[in-house]
Amino acid sequence: MPLKIILMGTGPFAVPAFDAIRQSEHEVTLVVTKPEPPVKSRKGPPPAPVRTWALQHELPIFDPLSINDDEAVERLNQFAADLLVVCDYGQILKPAALASATLGGINLHGSLLPAYRGAAPVQRALLSGDEITGISVIHMTPKLDGGPLLCTAETPIRDDETSGQLEERLSQLGVDPVMQSLELLINWDRESTIGQHQDPDKVTKAARLSKAEAQIDWTQPCREIDLLVRGMQPWPVAYSLLKVRDNKPALRMTVLEVSRVPAADQPTSLSPGQITGGKQLQVVTADGVIQIERLCPSGKREMTGEELMRGYQLQAGLQFESP
Repeated sequence: MPLKIILMGTGPFAVPAFDAIRQSEHEVTLVVTKPEPPVKSRKGPPPAPVRTWALQHELPIFDPLSINDDEAVERLNQFAADLLVVCDYGQILKPAALASATLGGINLHGSLLPAYRGAAPVQRALLSGDEITGISVIHMTPKLDGGPLLCTAETPIRDDETSGQLEERLSQLGVDPVMQSLELLINWDRESTIGQHQDPDKVTKAARLSKAEAQIDWTQPCREIDLLVRGMQPWPVAYSLLKVRDNKPALRMTVLEVSRVPAADQPTSLSPGQITGGKQLQVVTADGVIQIERLCPSGKREMTGEELMRGYQLQAGLQFESP
């Protein structure tokens, strides 16, 4: 039985699942997304991915400041939808908004719930050094990411991928579970319990990332620094400060890729944060030496660590700052 569906999303994580629904037998009656931010330049901000996708396929768009306002809820009610499908939207739906669809709503979330409830589940899993992550589809309740689980799928976290790369993989992984969840709801008698309740004792939170978290602490082990560099991409991007010249302010550099230096090649007389010298940009950490492969000095192009060493004539003993 085809469903009348309202899609709610803003960011890129939602697009693969939304497009699968668009191509299915189900009817997409409306796409709800966050309003566009104010224009601060002549060029203006790029459209959000879900908005771009909806415009491309000529789907009707609704972008209220708050989906929970009386007028917004009334607009939802006018569509008499069977189901809301929510992913990467940016607003929490209150009971009245959820009740606008006969079957309520489902949400595609980028973690194996109840782990990492919140705004940054993909990043927090990588930053925590988890080996496995995945996606969850829940039947929504007013509690953030707290509804019963309908479908899950898991995948290993690769040793070299960034949060952005992992998120892209998870968005594709979520397509089949979303479609399976639609079938579960079509066959639901609405009297029996649907889905599996989340274990409250296993709940962890995934707070939104901040720029302050992105500064590299060179007193940490090599693995923790590597996780930070990968976990903070594509935003806010890990960075460090280096005093290159005494008469100039510290140089801010975003760090894009690092690798661990074999133990046999490591000096023993330097402190965490100090450059070891040589052709490559290598920095002492709490448990060894890490090599900065790619980085971007503030206001400059991306370059290799070797290019930075040569271009700025960096010497052994120069100190990267730690928080």
